[in-house]
Amino acid sequence: MEKKEWGFKENHDLHAAAAFTIRNVLEAIMGNIDETRTGKPMIHLGHGDPSVYPCFRTSTIVEDALIESIRSAKFNCYPAGVGIDSARRAIADYLSRDLPYKLETDDVFLTVGANHAIEVLLTVLGRPDGNILFPRPNYPIYEARARFTSLEVRHFDLLPEKGWEVDLDGVKALADDKTVAIVLINPGNPCGNVFTYDHMQKIAETAKQLGILVISDEVYAHQVFGDKPFIPMGVFGHIAPVLTLGTLSKRWIVPGWRFGWIAMTDPAGILKQTGIAGCLKSCLTITADPPTVIQGAIPHVIENTSESFFLNINKLLKDAADLFYERLKDIPLLTCPHKPEGSMFAMVKLNLSAFYDVVDDTDFCMKLAKEESMVLFPGDAVCLKNWVRVSIAADQAVLEDAIGRVKAFCSRHAKH
Repeated sequence: MEKKEWGFKENHDLHAAAAFTIRNVLEAIMGNIDETRTGKPMIHLGHGDPSVYPCFRTSTIVEDALIESIRSAKFNCYPAGVGIDSARRAIADYLSRDLPYKLETDDVFLTVGANHAIEVLLTVLGRPDGNILFPRPNYPIYEARARFTSLEVRHFDLLPEKGWEVDLDGVKALADDKTVAIVLINPGNPCGNVFTYDHMQKIAETAKQLGILVISDEVYAHQVFGDKPFIPMGVFGHIAPVLTLGTLSKRWIVPGWRFGWIAMTDPAGILKQTGIAGCLKSCLTITADPPTVIQGAIPHVIENTSESFFLNINKLLKDAADLFYERLKDIPLLTCPHKPEGSMFAMVKLNLSAFYDVVDDTDFCMKLAKEESMVLFPGDAVCLKNWVRVSIAADQAVLEDAIGRVKAFCSRHAKH
């Protein structure tokens, strides 16, 4: 009998999608680091995980809530696909504090962090010949997950000269009768910006005019430290329907817990009328659930974490933003056009013409890792070539050291 070829083979689409992920990009950069050769410990400012620094440790209230949930023995069971009602209710109440209307338990769907929420939303909204509008720059997982849907991705620009506001004329030019949604990230990742009330109202009015919903990624909700307050997009849910995405990860400094949610901030009930609510429920019945013990801890976490904890985290981020923005002015080869005022990030532009041997942003990050044992995230991976994203969520001494290393690197590679 003639040997048959194997019926399985490599999935090249999966490799292509994975190339967009933060983990894969950072893994490639970190492969260039040899602390023994450089004599310098690694500094990692490539992702938003400040939990490694003692000053950013989560509240003991959060830790105690999880221990209590485990020891209660009430949360060792399978949960409903949409999540445990007590956790959903706690999140609905939490979000309702900032809205002109009250969310119900059924408006909230629990997810395994933000990445899972993105996967669910793009799956639910997928339709033949449909398209979706992503910001440029963007959070990479949106790009990666979109490859597994039928949605065409179209990019609108965020304008650095206007504090990274949405180019609304560009949005109108991109959209057509097959457009399903626009994605916003506020406070901004990767830009560290915060949208104003007036600008967000214009976005909502544009969405209504185009007949599309808004996906509002609010993972960094309330992590603001500039002059602008955080305003949830759900405030404008009466204008256009909003699907709000949030997590415990950043505000409570527990990214490894992988706990998130999708909330329908839609007082007119359009998402229920059009069947999107039902599709969210159906999708969640066939995907993973957040650990039940974490769901069990949520009411205690949300109700009892002190305001002083959040104020301290925001002060740490403000001090880091001030330090980073001012010290970066001493490096003429780099420009930060907009001081961070929210989230944990800043976007920095490379003046490539001033370098003698740096080809692009990826080359910059690779060489910086090799020479200075330091990790930054290349802008090309967030759809903004020849910029870099910097996480400012670090101990001040580490941030001082990091800026010194970048300055030394730029000095060595500058044209003279």
